[in-house]
Amino acid sequence: MKKILVIGSLNMDTVVTTPHMPKPGETIISTSLAQVPGGKGANQAYAIGKLGGNVAMMGAVGKDSFGEALLDNLKSVNVDVNGIEVIDGVPTGQAYIWVDESTGQNSIVTVSGTNFEVTIPFIDRNRHLIEAADIIVMQMEIPFETVVYIKNLVLEMGKTLVVDPAPARGDIPDDFWQGIDYIKPNETELEILTGLPTDTQENLMTSARMMKSKGVKNVLISLGGDGCLLVSDEEESFIPTMKVKAVDTTAAGDSFTAGVVISLSRGDDIHKAIEVGQKVSGIVVTRKGAQSSIPSAEEIKDL
Repeated sequence: MKKILVIGSLNMDTVVTTPHMPKPGETIISTSLAQVPGGKGANQAYAIGKLGGNVAMMGAVGKDSFGEALLDNLKSVNVDVNGIEVIDGVPTGQAYIWVDESTGQNSIVTVSGTNFEVTIPFIDRNRHLIEAADIIVMQMEIPFETVVYIKNLVLEMGKTLVVDPAPARGDIPDDFWQGIDYIKPNETELEILTGLPTDTQENLMTSARMMKSKGVKNVLISLGGDGCLLVSDEEESFIPTMKVKAVDTTAAGDSFTAGVVISLSRGDDIHKAIEVGQKVSGIVVTRKGAQSSIPSAEEIKDL
């Protein structure tokens, strides 16, 4: 099994469940409140670890109770946390998540905290972890200049690079995408990245082709209950998924990425990897919370 390194964010999530999303100026009563470990990077590392992957994480937490809880949670699923620095004087990253209990959809506000301490010097201090890994996974919840630096470093080393471009932004230079092995936006993120509509299959395909033309080798668009769009040198295809009743979509995209990556680390082809990603995320959306919703390897048949 290949070694995976996740570089990214760690947050403590405060999840507020509401009867519906509040409108501007509206006060509503929450039906539940919970604090659960999160952050896109930590979600992906945790999921890979819980699914049995050989995974380490690089990131930062504060010298506070949230940081301690996040580290303990990753250790509980055998994630190597030696690349996570504990920084005094800066709070651990946090996210505030509103979940509509009628639809399972969510809205999220993040507070970066120590995630923005993952700087270029930070990466240089932990370069050995990149050198030791085969597959590197990163997102966009750390400073963008750091993301660019990691991308160039990883490709110079000849490693496989997986980018989850969330939170998406529309000002990313075209040359950033050149040489990236896999990107995994959802349709909303794809629309932000390209500036093109994604409201039909034809428009989705056009937008995915645009990302491919920028130099990405494999474009995977996660479409929730509608499956996944794959655009690569070899093919362009929609891959369906099983239908489930969503309770909370928090971490659905992160768990899909984790399933894809762990499958790739075991030598599977991209179709098998997407199938595994869909199985993992299909379970996650039926449960509440971020990392608390991740299934174990035993729950995923044929993993």
